[in-house]
Amino acid sequence: MVMETESKFHVLAVDDSLFDRKMIERLLQKSSCQVTTVDSGSKALEFLGLRVDDNDPNALSTSPQIHQEVEINLIITDYCMPGMTGYDLLKKVKESAAFRSIPVVIMSSENVPARISR
Repeated sequence: MVMETESKFHVLAVDDSLFDRKMIERLLQKSSCQVTTVDSGSKALEFLGLRVDDNDPNALSTSPQIHQEVEINLIITDYCMPGMTGYDLLKKVKESAAFRSIPVVIMSSENVPARISR
């Protein structure tokens, strides 16, 4: 038996705001997307099976067990989050050969032109 969610477009939504996560989740589910939500960049990396090396925060390693089970088609992330910004998450995802092809959308309610042009 094939699960219905396997054929759905799978979006990973990352936002520290519970309200924003729920809003994104509902909007995307109405568009027939499968949505996974997490509240931080580090939890997003963990979900993807990417671990930051404690000795070298710039180094990533992949957990093969998790990586094989996860198929994400799009990552939507807030820019301004404590610990790891959405931009930092974008850089970590693009450093990974396994996930660099996944499109990442960074959103923000802040009106800071310097961040937007980045």
